Amino acid sequence: MAGTITGLRYQKRTVERVNVYLDGQYAFALPALDAARLKVGQHLSDVEIAELQATDDAAKAYDKAVRYLSYRPRSTAEVRRALEEAEFAPEAIEAALVRLAGQGYLDDAAFAAYWVENRQRFRPKGEQALRQELRRAGVDKEIIDESLDGMDSSEAAYAAAQPRATRLAGLAAEDPAAFKRKLGEFLLRRGFTYDVVRDVVARLLREVKEA
Repeated sequence: MAGTITGLRYQKRTVERVNVYLDGQYAFALPALDAARLKVGQHLSDVEIAELQATDDAAKAYDKAVRYLSYRPRSTAEVRRALEEAEFAPEAIEAALVRLAGQGYLDDAAFAAYWVENRQRFRPKGEQALRQELRRAGVDKEIIDESLDGMDSSEAAYAAAQPRATRLAGLAAEDPAAFKRKLGEFLLRRGFTYDVVRDVVARLLREVKEA
């Protein structure tokens, strides 16, 4: 593909990209910033073209990752998986991940902390469930341990179960055992341990009866 640059033209639909023409024929496209280093009449060898295309692939991988991260924070493994599914070359993926980490967009410790806080605020879950979710996201065990250190599982379970306990108030008066069973099963499905579930269910049963 080696040849002489005969044209550098901005794309009509994507103005931040430039089409590169070699010997009168379209050859490839580049981000405008990279294309700015080229000039008409410049000869490009096969090696130089390969390097430019690798740079472009890394830029495309980076742009896709940024869009993926715009919806919510992600772990490094999640971003890597998304780029692999988009069939980017391994080198482009690694370059994008390094760039994102350097800019602070990828930080597994911050991601794990966000995940735990978000869950506890909007959909409280037990430590077991949170560990499983973070493992699925590809977060290292040490980071998971740190993110869950100091977590108050009892208060999380209470927050998760209180609305349901209120809805089951009638059952608490008629059949306390059924109340405890239904509320306990709900909390166990949320990943809370048996000891935590037992104490929280007993606490809520008392509160509902006293209300």
